[in-house]
Amino acid sequence: MSNVVECRDLTKTYGSISVVDGLDLTVRAGQVFGFVGPNGAGKTTTMRMLVGLVHPTRGQITLNGRPLPDPEGLDRVGVMIEEPSFYGFMSGRTNLETLARCGRRLTAAAVDDVLDRVALTDTADRKVKTYSQGMRQRLGLAAALMRRPDLLILDEPTNGMDPAGLRDFRTLLRELAASGTTVLLSSHLLSEVEHVCDEVAVPNEGRLVEQGRPSELSTARAQVHVTVAADDRALAQQLLADWPVRVDDGGDLIVDVTDGRLVNQRLGTAGVWAARIEAVRPSLEEVFLDLTSIQPCVSERAIG
Repeated sequence: MSNVVECRDLTKTYGSISVVDGLDLTVRAGQVFGFVGPNGAGKTTTMRMLVGLVHPTRGQITLNGRPLPDPEGLDRVGVMIEEPSFYGFMSGRTNLETLARCGRRLTAAAVDDVLDRVALTDTADRKVKTYSQGMRQRLGLAAALMRRPDLLILDEPTNGMDPAGLRDFRTLLRELAASGTTVLLSSHLLSEVEHVCDEVAVPNEGRLVEQGRPSELSTARAQVHVTVAADDRALAQQLLADWPVRVDDGGDLIVDVTDGRLVNQRLGTAGVWAARIEAVRPSLEEVFLDLTSIQPCVSERAIG
């Protein structure tokens, strides 16, 4: 599988402030790729560098096999970075028709097609100033899709969307990936990222701290929670000491291991029988909070 996006040592500084610091990033063809990090992690600056809106201080970017600033690398890239802007006094359709006349001209059928794909056909002739934020986001997505891009770069594209819109958006992204379009998606909605993305990268303070499939990131941080009788707790801790183990506030043992069968076997061979052994896999949100050193107020565990 070829790489659509490659960043090597990508760096952007403003004076003494480093916004992106030696970022290495690879996005393979046909993926829905999540780019998730806290505010100030450098996500939007990275995306702006990918499309030539910001020039790197150092490093190299390759899009579709062409190193920037070669404009041909951007020829088949669709972009929606931050909140899209349109002429409020024009209808949604007229805004798209105006864009369609720029550069390589598109037919009216191409405009109709993208309006249908983002579920705006029924409201396409309303003035944009009457649109909700979610409808403006859909229109921005339609504009990004008009030229049938090989790579679609989306920065917080679901802002303002209702649950039905989120569901339709998720379906559309999977359809695009299935047809060969690569999607690079930045979003704070980690539950959506977990459902729709094939792979995620987590930057923090301008550096990449983790990259992999959501399930792999979660499984690597799985734990086993063990409930034993109070009289057996000290012995159980000794038996499980090959792994990091601690006692939580409720008296359960938390073991940093992914396989509950190993825990059960280790205890059972010494005659310690647990009342409960439960494998616990963290959600992508919990992984994200751990990687970026932000502690959640309430822990929501995904049981695996």
